[in-house]
Amino acid sequence: MSFFLVRVYVSICVSDLERERKRERESTRLAYQGRPARLRPPLYIQSDVPSYSRGRAVQSRSCGIEVDTADQNRHTLTIMASLTLKETLVRLRDGRLNARELCERCLARANKLSSLNMYISRTERGARQQAERADQCLHKSGQEAKKALEGIPVAFKDNLCTRDAPTTCASRMLLDYRPPYDATMVSRMLDSGAVLVGKTNLDEFAMGSGSTDSIVGPVKNPWTLLFQKTPHRYRFRANQSGCCQLETSPKLSEDEVKVRRRGLHTSASRLSQSSTVLEPADQSGSGLQRLSFEDDSDWLVTGGSSGGSAAAVASGTALVAFGSDTGGSTRNPASYCGVVGLKPTYGLLSRHGLIPLVNSMDVPGIVTKTVEDAAIVLNTVAGHDVQDSTTVTDPYQPVQLDDRFSLEGVHIGIPKEYHAPGTSQQVLDAWRKAADMLERGGAKVTEVSLPHTQHSITCYHVLCCCEVASNMARYDGIEFGHRAKCEESTEELFAATRHEGFNDVVRGRILAGNFFLLRRNYERFFLKAQKVRRLISEDFRRVYESGVDILLTPTTLTDTPTHSWFASEDSRTRSEQQDVFTQPVNMAGVPAITVPAALSLRGLPIGLQFIGQHFQEQKVLSVAHWFENNTDFMPLNLDFLDLP
Repeated sequence: MSFFLVRVYVSICVSDLERERKRERESTRLAYQGRPARLRPPLYIQSDVPSYSRGRAVQSRSCGIEVDTADQNRHTLTIMASLTLKETLVRLRDGRLNARELCERCLARANKLSSLNMYISRTERGARQQAERADQCLHKSGQEAKKALEGIPVAFKDNLCTRDAPTTCASRMLLDYRPPYDATMVSRMLDSGAVLVGKTNLDEFAMGSGSTDSIVGPVKNPWTLLFQKTPHRYRFRANQSGCCQLETSPKLSEDEVKVRRRGLHTSASRLSQSSTVLEPADQSGSGLQRLSFEDDSDWLVTGGSSGGSAAAVASGTALVAFGSDTGGSTRNPASYCGVVGLKPTYGLLSRHGLIPLVNSMDVPGIVTKTVEDAAIVLNTVAGHDVQDSTTVTDPYQPVQLDDRFSLEGVHIGIPKEYHAPGTSQQVLDAWRKAADMLERGGAKVTEVSLPHTQHSITCYHVLCCCEVASNMARYDGIEFGHRAKCEESTEELFAATRHEGFNDVVRGRILAGNFFLLRRNYERFFLKAQKVRRLISEDFRRVYESGVDILLTPTTLTDTPTHSWFASEDSRTRSEQQDVFTQPVNMAGVPAITVPAALSLRGLPIGLQFIGQHFQEQKVLSVAHWFENNTDFMPLNLDFLDLP
């Protein structure tokens, strides 16, 4: 009789546990019901990743079994790095997630991926203190309004001044420089409750397009991990619809297949819902071009110069990152890393505390996982700043995105001059398919002309070098920064300091700029470039006055290149190639955003760029948001790194 009662008792306990798990799965499903399928986390894969908070034993009301509360958080921790900014804010505010836990996960991921060289410095101690304060604010009772970004991990490019961390510009010149103030972008983010996790790597003084010319070494694209971890046993192929599928060797065990599916650049739930299948490799050699790295001697570049910021968001070590955009320095790496990169209208965001490169084109850039996340951050930091006279004084109207937004009445322009030599067929195909999709969605799509685009890259190079020569004159070893051990004369001190403090790329641009600004060359180069810049700006104005609302262009010529290919040419040549589609936007001062659109035949992201009219961020982001929600792009998911 007693044995029978024990069996009944156990069966009741098991039934209660099953009902509890079913309710938990249902609540999770409802939480993600309105989320695009491509961004849903791998819900059905459970992980044994330990919680960073100490769990305490509690008594289960249903069956009297002791359960560790740390186990209850494992599922949340597993998908934490895959959450978007908006979803994380919801979880933080309803108590399903705490800021300290989120901060620890991001710091742990950054430590694990230190080989990618995304960060120049990590502010771990300060981040933990800020996260604890955020938890205290989040747990306060009452009707007090919570800060907009309370508890959100953020990273800043290391040319934005931070009082509590060094600002090096990835250079020897400022290697030990600690600013006495925060940049306006930094102070506004911290005032909104964000948690600073570190300063990201870049090309020295933001001069470059690959994030390879840094005093601390190059940044490696997180997508490299998909091909570097197991280069011989996995490869990708294309299905009939052009989407990517993962192929595995039949020798893989079931556990290895599960781990690899989790490590693919999409969630496992998306794989289960799509036509993607795991099957033996096609021996015919057709399909995707195999991309693999035999060792660590080669990798994928991130683009630049804000490569560290884009890599930080793509890898899940930060939910938001700031860069600077002078000729595409935010959009270029965002495209290569498969994330969203926003360059607002010149004057909408404050440049105070952004160490200048080209004053007339520099704009703080925002890198996030989704367009909606970019809008949230933009609403937090935009607006007039008394410290920056170039910011507009008109009141800022926050961007409001609506999932029911319709393309009816929207006019999309396709600039014919952007069919540039060297553009890969895969980029052209993604561009064409995007235009077709927008047209099917109700937009009017027509070809337009920006006739002076062909002169834009040359004009940009001249103006960039001229302003660089002016801005770099402040680094002489006297007031701040590196000082050479030379006491022979003041002139020798200046020369030795600048030779030691700048790399070849920076010195080359300084020399070119001073040459263009010589009296005999001033009108021939600088003034002529200014006139061409005005013509480029007029091209955009005429197109928009003709009724066009948004321009759709590629962001880069190809998908992400390898470092060996990128390093085969000098920095100036690569910059001219990488900035060809992005720098006209900075010349005209208009807003633009790059959104992941497709995967190449090598399984790497391709981004497309939406360009709007001055201060029309609402329309630009709305169209980009519609495109994002209707695109079957599968973002990078590195949660498999957290598996034991």
